[in-house]
Amino acid sequence: MNYKYCIFDIDGTIVDTETTGIRSLISTVRDLMGREMTYEEAYPYFGVPSEKVGGMLGYPDESRFWHEWEERFIALRHLIVPFGGMLELIAEVKKNGAVTGFVTSRSRREMELDPESAVLTRHIDHIVCAGDTPRSKPAPDPLLRFMELASSSDREVRKEDCIYIGDMASDSLCARSAGIAFALADWRSRGGRDIPHDFIFSDAAGLREILGI
Repeated sequence: MNYKYCIFDIDGTIVDTETTGIRSLISTVRDLMGREMTYEEAYPYFGVPSEKVGGMLGYPDESRFWHEWEERFIALRHLIVPFGGMLELIAEVKKNGAVTGFVTSRSRREMELDPESAVLTRHIDHIVCAGDTPRSKPAPDPLLRFMELASSSDREVRKEDCIYIGDMASDSLCARSAGIAFALADWRSRGGRDIPHDFIFSDAAGLREILGI
């Protein structure tokens, strides 16, 4: 393998939550704020920590917005599916001796509410959620926290041995601020959307090549 530490975002990277997340956000904005959003207008908020989105949109009660959005998200959960080959890829990464992690904008509560969490985390060593560090993505804190968790008494994690795999500009900024390589998931072949990256892939086979498995 090309990397000893493989860290993954979840939503939009391992599982396809885009349709669920954006449709539920549009519905929340319509009901709470009385205005319509297009899919394209809502897309930039996909991948931002959920509890911050209401404030970013100008809604005064961030907590209410978050919980209303969460209810609608759960109602559309049946639309969520893993991207082809990704769960198998994580298992193979782990089998090849790499340390695995999730660094996600999901909160711990969101992870606990996900009925598929046990399947997603089966081959994951360390999980860093939104709220686990003083700053969330795009700050480097979540990835630096993963490196702390993965370090042992006799071995410190080297940045050059790490790669972060994500799909959003916030993922890219987090990786670059932390000083580690970044692989961009471009499942719908949008061409990178001007997101800085070291590598880009549009299917699991492409990521296997990047990781060297």
